[in-house]
Amino acid sequence: MDMPASRSRSAALAGLTASAAARPLTRRAVLAAAAASAGVVLGAHGAVAAAPRRAVPAPGTVALPVGFRPEGITSGPGTRFYVGSVASGRILTGDLLTGEFTELLPAAAGRSLRGLRWDARSGYVWAVGSQGGGVVWAVDAATGAVVSATPVPGAAFLNDLDVTADAVWVTDSRVNRLTRIAAPGGAPTGGPATFLDLVGDWPIVSGFSANGLRALPDGSLVLNNTTAGGLWRVPLPSGAVEPIPVSGGPGIIGGDGLELDGPILYNVRGAGADSVAVVILTHDGGWSANWAGNRRDETLDVPSTATVAGGWLWAVNARFGVQPDPDTAEYWITRLPAR
Repeated sequence: MDMPASRSRSAALAGLTASAAARPLTRRAVLAAAAASAGVVLGAHGAVAAAPRRAVPAPGTVALPVGFRPEGITSGPGTRFYVGSVASGRILTGDLLTGEFTELLPAAAGRSLRGLRWDARSGYVWAVGSQGGGVVWAVDAATGAVVSATPVPGAAFLNDLDVTADAVWVTDSRVNRLTRIAAPGGAPTGGPATFLDLVGDWPIVSGFSANGLRALPDGSLVLNNTTAGGLWRVPLPSGAVEPIPVSGGPGIIGGDGLELDGPILYNVRGAGADSVAVVILTHDGGWSANWAGNRRDETLDVPSTATVAGGWLWAVNARFGVQPDPDTAEYWITRLPAR
């Protein structure tokens, strides 16, 4: 959700056939089925319990329309995905396994979408961005109807979000606070946005700050910080931020979107461009993380956010800074190992 330079598509998609690269809605041939793998979920005091996972045949990339300019991606149920546009405010929905999609939410003048989050309870896709000011939207994932549009006074750059038992929490990368939208059971109440200042150990920086956000099992939130790096826990309702120490690896030096799958936290561009950093979270009297690797692929080109679906991690390539014109550039989603 910040803007590094993009590579050319020819470099990013090395290995794809010329015919596939020439067609904006084509995708890489479906790969052979992978062996089934075991997943994990976080239990009490950081214990890790096995849970079945399904690895399915899946395309290496899913092409999006030329000029779409994606930013946020979310998924559910199953391998259904939703991806939003910073340029037009559109939301597309489709299936990650077939690569086929349709328009869920049409474009709107002045609307720019960033983070998206699907909520299974309500069946809504929550979206954050701007339209004459900061806005948080709830969109019916079945019909595309806008259920609510909550203005956020004083917003500068609403960026990512997550849905908890009773609220939607939103980062603002230019303001050191979180926005809260009341949403018991995942449904908006129509009430106004409220705010929680980020205090305690939260680093104050001159550039982008809070970016990715996910809810932790203990009711707190985890953030990254694009400029200062690191992972940060926000206890609720105090907002007294504390660092989450990360052991091993090169360190978390930045980040865009976050995705949490059991104890596994994916930090898009958390340890360098064109990669997704992976850490394992542990809760044993306090939160800590262990480095578990850096996901890379030749088709990654300034990824912004990611979602876990069908036993895979899917990262959308925002291609910030692509030349010569982002409105005529090609965009796609990259499949990565989820473990």
